[in-house]
Amino acid sequence: MSSTASPSAGPPIEPSDPSIAPAWHTAIVLLVMLGLSFFGAHHVDLASTSRTHGRASKYLIVIAFEWSVVAFIWWGLRRRGIGISDLIGGSWARPIYLLRDLGIGIAFILIFGGVVLQGLTHLLKATPPQTMRAMMPQTRAEMILWVLVSLTAGFCEEVIFRGYLQRQFSTLSHSFVAGIVLQAIVFGLSHGYQGWRFMSIISFYGVCFGLLAHWRHSLRPGMLGHALQDTAGGLLARFLMR
Repeated sequence: MSSTASPSAGPPIEPSDPSIAPAWHTAIVLLVMLGLSFFGAHHVDLASTSRTHGRASKYLIVIAFEWSVVAFIWWGLRRRGIGISDLIGGSWARPIYLLRDLGIGIAFILIFGGVVLQGLTHLLKATPPQTMRAMMPQTRAEMILWVLVSLTAGFCEEVIFRGYLQRQFSTLSHSFVAGIVLQAIVFGLSHGYQGWRFMSIISFYGVCFGLLAHWRHSLRPGMLGHALQDTAGGLLARFLMR
């Protein structure tokens, strides 16, 4: 008596696309981030627009833009059954976990932001361009909005670069090293208004943030460090530029 093979027999079928989002989705994220950077670097005079329209409106635009990109990423992840929390990783189920990540974030920005990057800035003879100085808050209202911008950058930029792009690039290249390096390059290129020297420094900093996220398997320490550094940088500049 002959037997007929079951149609379900055979090895399990591996998913054809293990990435966290479709390729076209990632292409749109890259196009938007790099396109806006190019436009800001070559077609927008931040110094004159700040004098004409103030910084508050610019801060609100930055906040809206970064949250819009995160919303688009969230929508793309849903197509693969992934949530933003899956990109962030880690947990603050107990207060000690929050304090631990805060301590790591502070140590990170003191060592890499305060020592390593200062040395790299000196080596490249990089000085803040007028566009960067024009972005710094001056009034009390601008300082409050600057804190909101910094908190937004801490969360959104870590989700975009160290969460979404780093994981996507790592999966597509089958290399976590390539994922870290590629997201860092895009991170630097996304700050076109700061000039090539600072873009190079920011790319290096992106590698450092990427290594931190890979080591901790979480974006939380980087988010805290990023937000604290941006907040302190803007508020200190307010007094140093007097």
